[in-house]
Formats: sequence, structure tokens, C-alpha cells
Amino acid sequence: MDARLNYFASPTAGKILKHFMAAGAGLKESSLPAATQELVALRVSQINGCAVCIDMHTKEAAAAGETALRLNLVAAWREATVYTEAERAALELAEEGTRVADGAGGVGDEVWARAARHYDEEQLTALVVLVSFMNTANRLNIIARQPAGDYVPGQLH
Repeated sequence: MDARLNYFASPTAGKILKHFMAAGAGLKESSLPAATQELVALRVSQINGCAVCIDMHTKEAAAAGETALRLNLVAAWREATVYTEAERAALELAEEGTRVADGAGGVGDEVWARAARHYDEEQLTALVVLVSFMNTANRLNIIARQPAGDYVPGQLH
């Protein structure tokens, strides 16, 4: 499969995506745990069906030491026993924040309260921005049909 657009060759995309990717880099510097960030990025990408982001975040998480078991169970995190309560709260918030068009009404108060029990305001801010960032990245890649499979960890850093 060939991509519909080559974002790296486009002057317009180059100007815009430089700033967009800088925002993503800023998230990496936040106090939200790196493992949580990768699990959330992976789950949002699974929900949206973004193959290139699933490829990227699976490989980045594995390179950072995440286990295959935890990566393989992200799609079924509710039934899996391998995640902390904090990670579960982040994944739940990520799902509700991603599925806003499903008529769910956005992130419910109970979901927010569970996340707030585990994360401080800065971490919650990073979590919300990460969910929004990933949804945008997913859409950029899905619309342009970016192919997956060739990502190398660290490639975009």
C-alpha cells in the first residue's frame, strides 16, 4: 500500500507538522510516566485503527522495556490483570476521550475522578493532551493511508 500523501515532502505539512511533533516531544518531558504514555498512545491508536501508530507505539514501548504480555493485552485491558490501577484509570480516560462520537457524552465524572486519584494536575493535563494529540495523529495517518510495518524505534526523535 502506498500513502496518499508524503507529509515529509510537503512544504505545507513540513511547516505545520514541525510544530505538531514538537508538541508530542513536549509530552515526553512531562511527569506522566513513559510507560503510561505508550500504553495510552497504543490504545487510542487501536480504537482508531491507525496501523502506523500501532506499529510505532508498540515498538517504542518494547524498546523502552515494556513486556510483550502487557502490549498484547492493551486491547483487552479491562479483563487483564497486568496493569496498575493508575494505568487502568488512564486507559479508561483515553477510551472515553477517544470515543466521543459514540454518543458516550465524553469523559464521565466517575472516569475523571478515578484518573484524578492517581495523577496530579500536571499529569492529568499531559494525559488529556496526549489523548487529543494521538487522535489527531491517528487521523492524519488514516486519511493519508500511511503504511505500517517499517517503523524503527527512535526514528522520529
